[in-house]
Amino acid sequence: MDRFDAMRAFARVVETGSFTKAAQTLHMSKTSVTQLVQQLEARLRVRLLNRTTRKVNVTADGAAYYERVVRLLADLDDAETSLSSAAALPRGRLRVDVPSPLARMILVPALPAFHAKYPDIQLDMGVSDRTVDLIGENVDCVVRGGEITDQSLIARHVGDLQLGVYAAPSYLERAGAPAHPRDLKDSHHRIVGFLWARFGKAFPYAMHCNGESIKVLGRYVLAVDDGNAYLAAGLAGLGILWLPDYMATPHRARGELMPLFEDWQLEPMPLYVAFPPNRHVSAKLRVFIDWIAELMAEHAPVIAP
Repeated sequence: MDRFDAMRAFARVVETGSFTKAAQTLHMSKTSVTQLVQQLEARLRVRLLNRTTRKVNVTADGAAYYERVVRLLADLDDAETSLSSAAALPRGRLRVDVPSPLARMILVPALPAFHAKYPDIQLDMGVSDRTVDLIGENVDCVVRGGEITDQSLIARHVGDLQLGVYAAPSYLERAGAPAHPRDLKDSHHRIVGFLWARFGKAFPYAMHCNGESIKVLGRYVLAVDDGNAYLAAGLAGLGILWLPDYMATPHRARGELMPLFEDWQLEPMPLYVAFPPNRHVSAKLRVFIDWIAELMAEHAPVIAP
């Protein structure tokens, strides 16, 4: 038995709550993970996990052992990456999940420069607006817009997305230009709905102008849960959009989107990089987070309080 392999297997079972999920994230068979944990329990002469047909629970001894194992594995990773060659050139596989428009318009176009600087980092990039189970899916970090509601995650504020309201010329020709946000409640106006993954529904946007505040939701004929599809629906004239500047600017420049309510202000949307507290911030994860922060300082810098 390789003790470190056994410790990693045990820690991953605790984190995922399943031998099957642990095996998937470790790219091992379930039998191998089970045998490693059994051998570890035999060596320690203590039961670390309680197994039933439906779930796996950590015992009191297992919980105490897990806390030490996590620190030990983190120290081992530190020892390896502290070597001059490893520290100078972070390496390894990094699993991240990012919003689809941010990936398409900012992150992926900037990746050649990142890989020129860190050629030994292998990125597995999930591109979605869904809620990701970082532990269960073995994801190192996520980039998300909006406040982080999961208090178990560590989040770094890396940007603030300025928002505006837009519509395609085809929509305005058909429905006319609303003069006031409350006009969006009229029967002939439509928005494109965005279904937030955390809640599964659309939420109203707060808008402010000269001391007046209003929350606008409006009616929709289409609601989507993906940023690229949301933008495509607006460009097709299906309704009015609330968009971050980085998404709207190129289409506004080409006359494909027209701004609305320019005297009104919307609260900026904070952008965070989040990761689990028990996920060791390795050199490769640290440089990736710093790279995201540098990119957003260029495209959507944090607004000082």
